[in-house]
Amino acid sequence: MRSAGIDGVLDDDQIETGDPEAAARLADDLEAMGPTFIKLGQLLSSRVDLLTPAYIEALARLQDKVEPFPFEQVEEIVSSELEVRLSRVFPTFDPKPLAAASLGQVHRATLRDGREVVVKVQRPDIRRQVLDDMEVLADLAEVLDTHTDLGRYGLADLLEEFRKSLLDELDYHREAENLTTIARILSDHPGIVVPKPYPDFSTGRILTMEFVEGRKITELGPLGQLELDGAPLADDLFAAYLEQVLVEGVFHADPHPGNVLLTPDGRIALLDIGMVARLAPAYRERLVKLFLALADGRPDEVTRIARTLGEELPDFDAVLLERAVTDIVGRSVDASISDLDVGAVMLQLTRRAGEAGLKMDPELVMLGKALLNLDLVASTLDPTFEPREALRRHTTDLMRSSMKTSPAAMFATVLEAKEFVEALPGRVNRAFDAIGEGHFELRVKAFDEDEFLRGLHKLANVVAAGLILAAMILASALLARSGEGGPSAENRIALGVFVVSVVVALVMLARIALQTRHVRSHRRT
Repeated sequence: MRSAGIDGVLDDDQIETGDPEAAARLADDLEAMGPTFIKLGQLLSSRVDLLTPAYIEALARLQDKVEPFPFEQVEEIVSSELEVRLSRVFPTFDPKPLAAASLGQVHRATLRDGREVVVKVQRPDIRRQVLDDMEVLADLAEVLDTHTDLGRYGLADLLEEFRKSLLDELDYHREAENLTTIARILSDHPGIVVPKPYPDFSTGRILTMEFVEGRKITELGPLGQLELDGAPLADDLFAAYLEQVLVEGVFHADPHPGNVLLTPDGRIALLDIGMVARLAPAYRERLVKLFLALADGRPDEVTRIARTLGEELPDFDAVLLERAVTDIVGRSVDASISDLDVGAVMLQLTRRAGEAGLKMDPELVMLGKALLNLDLVASTLDPTFEPREALRRHTTDLMRSSMKTSPAAMFATVLEAKEFVEALPGRVNRAFDAIGEGHFELRVKAFDEDEFLRGLHKLANVVAAGLILAAMILASALLARSGEGGPSAENRIALGVFVVSVVVALVMLARIALQTRHVRSHRRT
């Protein structure tokens, strides 16, 4: 590990700070190695459970900006993808890109009907380069997982997550679908704009979408913030993300301040929605409970829910996790509301859980990073924004999301009940067959096994006694029938057996009644 230059990354003595110079060198090296490694560094900047704060800060500053590729190549790619000359589709096409990134660049243009658009064009041969780089990284991850302590963090799983995310970003069809999905989810938030894609002029390598005029949130400056009524915008943006995460289960995973514009009419525009995360309904329900527990400052509940959101490693330490959560929740409660960042708390929880041997799910890490960026955007719009109070204001929506169901889900429940009813007679028959053949086995987990066995023994005795009494009564009836025709020895024996059976039965019933009364009185006390 030392020879690889990564031992200092997880040095326990530097866990709070790390080496800023080494972190800066790592960021520079990744930037020099090309697009794949720039994206990898950006992903690692969200893994607070894996890296120290110095490395997180250095990697988060990685600039996804490179020199643009020539317009001749842009024209060639667009013409090849649309199978028509560029000028036939776009009467005007600015050869100078609005922005150039590691995977592609965007140009401003107009369609033949006059609509203003931006065209995102993928870099030449970038897909082949990414796949070649991923092969190298896969070999490296396998070595690290097998021969170093980093294996406990599941680097191969992290790399697979990164590979899927990167390939999704290289498929512009998917980004167009993401734009449509997020726009539908946010249709009830008129203050938030998502560019409209134009599928007829888009392919896997080029994406044509609506041009949205505006300036980046990061370029507002103090004067711009004073002129802006940002409080309602910040609250609406926060509510929109809660709806994406907890109601729809689909959220924009990278609301970086650089990807958020403020339009001239005072709305927020979300750009670059190539990275979208999805959450299962059961996972969303647990997140609702986690958010509410964090907002209310309940560390025990946060600990319990956190354990359901991750994987316990062999060295998992429950006591260490409880102490870490208590510390995190305590600090968030003691902090002033304006200083509390929900995203920062989520990432701290992820990191401290990793130290305790609880590897959190990748979805939770992505959510923490998204919320951290969201906190930055909200605080830029409104420096007095209070995320915890906003979380509480939207509690009703959160509870509604946890109880929300659909006709399809209700129909599925009815089908499951139907299948259970249809299968029940067969299961009962098989159980009785097993009892008759002596193959029946009952496994019970009880709090007090000795007491349970004593109760089971008493029940068996009562059942056996009842069977014996029934046999005695039946025998007395048979004897009485055989002695018909006047008093005889058989009649007298039958009468004696019947009387004894009745007396014993009454005694047993009395004992059962007394025991039942004793149990009820014991439960009341």
